[in-house]
Amino acid sequence: MTIHRVSIVRYQAPGESVRQAVELAGGLPSLKPGARVFIKPNIVYWTRAVPFPKWGVITTSRVVEDMVVLLKDNGVGDITIGEGVVTADPKDTQTPAHAFATLGYATLAKRYGVKTLNVMEGRFAPVDIGGGVTLKYCADALESDLIVDLPVLKTHNQTVVSLGTKNLKGLIDIPSRKKCHRMDAEADLHAMVARLADHLPPVFTVIDGIYTAERGPAFDGKMHRSDLLIASADLLSADLVGARTLGHDPAAVPHLAHAARNHGRPTDLSDIEVVGEPIASVARFHAYDFDYAQDPDGNWLPVPLIKQGIRGLSYPKYDLTMCTYCSGINGVVLSAIRYAWKGEPFDDVEVLTGKVMKPTPGKKKTILLGKCMYQAHKDNPDINEMIPVKGCPPKPEQIVKALHQAGIAVDPAIFANRDQLPGLFMARYRDRPEFDERFFRIQE
Repeated sequence: MTIHRVSIVRYQAPGESVRQAVELAGGLPSLKPGARVFIKPNIVYWTRAVPFPKWGVITTSRVVEDMVVLLKDNGVGDITIGEGVVTADPKDTQTPAHAFATLGYATLAKRYGVKTLNVMEGRFAPVDIGGGVTLKYCADALESDLIVDLPVLKTHNQTVVSLGTKNLKGLIDIPSRKKCHRMDAEADLHAMVARLADHLPPVFTVIDGIYTAERGPAFDGKMHRSDLLIASADLLSADLVGARTLGHDPAAVPHLAHAARNHGRPTDLSDIEVVGEPIASVARFHAYDFDYAQDPDGNWLPVPLIKQGIRGLSYPKYDLTMCTYCSGINGVVLSAIRYAWKGEPFDDVEVLTGKVMKPTPGKKKTILLGKCMYQAHKDNPDINEMIPVKGCPPKPEQIVKALHQAGIAVDPAIFANRDQLPGLFMARYRDRPEFDERFFRIQE
């Protein structure tokens, strides 16, 4: 049985800690002269409007720079830092550019000669990942000799954890990402994510756990200062150890269980040698899910809405078929509804999302949020009053109109200024010096 080595190191100092993590894991693979390396950080979200919590959400610039320096010290001259940042407007190139600039990637380009790439502006190439599924990947990543995968150590409200394997979803184009959220139970999000790395060049993974997040992947989770780095030349092994570090049994993380099964690997870490810190000394449980429950009328709602006293509304929990775009607007819709509540029950309204939810017979009004839901139920006889939002992605003004039609008087300004919303979460970390913005900057 092949034994895979994974290192766990406590972050202590710039440069030294990343180097130690990589060396303990066996070092970088030997690369030929002129080798091309593609660095894949995690920038799951960005806004130009306001400062927002990046801790445990986005790969620290500290780890990115330290990895660049280590590659340069190993003689690598051709380095690209690339990420496919999702924006509300698919044509928006300014937001990814702002992210790269703010995180200091332009400084890295000047200092070390690295290249930067907004994956969404680059070339894509089709890859058959099996099961009759073809996804389009970033061609620059496919053509590299090594991918250095720099995910964040965090949990995820759909995939339980979001680590090295999940981070590779940022290398595929938008239609491919939507394809990952299929209705097919045999090829759902978990099964698709499990195969993302199967046809890529070798991947060396360093999981950035300087900051970690519960209920990720975005800014509305709970962040922790954890000061951890997890590294391995074997992607799956890094993720299995990462899951344990977050307090989750890898066998209960569906995409990791799929990946292990696909490659004939156990999920109990019996073929993994952990060096450095033992898992038991660093593990801390990170919740991944947002709680939903039934109100006294039997309607499903997020628990905070039930505690607020909201009645007359059913907003069932998101499922695996909700894609990136609808996920991005879903939180705004729920926030707007909370602000719109004035103490009187809504008019027996149901809001359906994703691709597989079914309308509840007898509901007065049914909002079908997004093109997929509309296509699934446009002729459904169980719907009394259908209020469709047909866009993909749904346009905010259409959502406002639909909610107003349903008698939910949401404030249009919440949607118009939705880029301001992430800034409100900064208050959670005010006067807490361990949450340091300098980890996301590169000194000139």
